Amino acid sequence: MVVATQTKLMTLEEYLNHDDGTDTLCELVNGELIPMPPESHQNQQVSISLLAYFLKLGIPPKLLRNQIAISVMGGRATARIPDLTIISEDLELELSKTNSSTILSDMPPPTLVVEVVSPNQEKRDYRYKRSEYAARQIPEYWIVDPILNKVTILELVEGLYEEQVYTAEQKIGSPQFSQFNLTAQQVLTGL
Repeated sequence: MVVATQTKLMTLEEYLNHDDGTDTLCELVNGELIPMPPESHQNQQVSISLLAYFLKLGIPPKLLRNQIAISVMGGRATARIPDLTIISEDLELELSKTNSSTILSDMPPPTLVVEVVSPNQEKRDYRYKRSEYAARQIPEYWIVDPILNKVTILELVEGLYEEQVYTAEQKIGSPQFSQFNLTAQQVLTGL
């Protein structure tokens, strides 16, 4: 007879205070602590290049974050960690009042989140995070997919995301950042 063991589900507060003594980056998904695999060289290049490009556009460094946790709506406690996040001045002020690097559900949503798709993680970025970020009212969500060679820009309209897909030499149109002037290929190859 096999006896199933049940994992104790974490609360958001337990997640925020979690320290296992390692540097392992984890997301909280429906109360379960999920270790995130190290990013590939290509994924790191894409997210760092985008961060540098947004700096060139004049986005202040204090409004740019990589790997900041965002509390999102879910059946149970869930916190996602996008590859790149742009926050508003209001949100930056809220974060400066805390000792945490987590955007809590009572704080304003980020302005933009960017996820770079990793192998075997397509459902996570295209399906689960899409609905979680929409419920969190994040106005713009980018899915940069080096595997399928496309960039999907999702704009929140009346509570749901409308998408525009860009490939090859198509110029990306950002609803929040009209001055953005790169092609999908430039983004996918790290500029």
